[in-house]
Amino acid sequence: MQKNRAIMLEKMAESIAHTFSMNREHNYLNEGFQVEDIIPTSESTALVKLKKTSGKSAIAFCYWINMGGGQWKYFFPTYDHCIGMELIKEELHKVEKGNFEYNFDEIHS
Repeated sequence: MQKNRAIMLEKMAESIAHTFSMNREHNYLNEGFQVEDIIPTSESTALVKLKKTSGKSAIAFCYWINMGGGQWKYFFPTYDHCIGMELIKEELHKVEKGNFEYNFDEIHS
């Protein structure tokens, strides 16, 4: 992972922990969150493992988007998200394979 992305990811992880530690809706036990680990999974994705004051853990899935100079976004995945992402891999491969030939239209015209 590029150094600047890693630095921005660390800041995002701390921001996530801070945001979810605040007095907010659905935080019935008023739990605090701390970053336990940051696990890079690719150049543009990572997992942020959070430890709650209750002893439980949570995982945020962070992904990089190239908008406005680039930024990290995140969500808390469920098993349903994981199943969906497993299925998208095959479809994305088909799209990439189908699009490949269009890279040469100007050359072969």
